Amino acid sequence: MDDLYHPPVKRSVTIAGHETSVTLEPVFWRAIERAAESRAIPLNALIARIDAERLEAEEPPGLAGAIRVWLFSEAGEVQ
Repeated sequence: MDDLYHPPVKRSVTIAGHETSVTLEPVFWRAIERAAESRAIPLNALIARIDAERLEAEEPPGLAGAIRVWLFSEAGEVQ
């Protein structure tokens, strides 16, 4: 993985019909893309689910942070 320590990359995603940008390191983009593929749903749909979950938190994190935490929890690292 030549880009393991690559700087974050900004990409546009659509959530609830609205475009927004998310900045993640390439390793996280690959992980969220694999997660969407394994669930047979579009990437935007998975990010929208994560967005909805984060907004239910008492102190919602930013979307990029929520995606990272979600990926970490899916790996079984968060209880």
